Amino acid sequence: MDEGTSNTTTKKDYYKVLEVDYDATDEMIRLNYRRLALKWHPDKHKNDTTVTAKFQEINEAYRVLSDPAKRLEYDFTGIYEIDKYTLREYLARFKGMILTCNGLGISQTSTWTQQLKEATSDTWDK
Repeated sequence: MDEGTSNTTTKKDYYKVLEVDYDATDEMIRLNYRRLALKWHPDKHKNDTTVTAKFQEINEAYRVLSDPAKRLEYDFTGIYEIDKYTLREYLARFKGMILTCNGLGISQTSTWTQQLKEATSDTWDK
């Protein structure tokens, strides 16, 4: 397991933790992380013990989603249980992969989808 990430079996939706869409740009992820980290910093809530856990969850989500390799691995692991999401939410989550599969390149919605296309181009070109 990569250092700095949780080893719990509880599945978390890091996109929802950071309050961003599944195709969020690196900039959107960074901005929301900073906003939430300031809002939930334990120093601002000294008497609330649940804030520390929330703050750690925000940091964990950012560590994964801000690193292109970790984000790609996270997105491909199928970490979400499909029955917890509507069809629309599930498809939105995999939008980048759906639009870049097999070299279709229908849409380039973010830097992340470009990285996904580049990372998988050898697989699809064969």
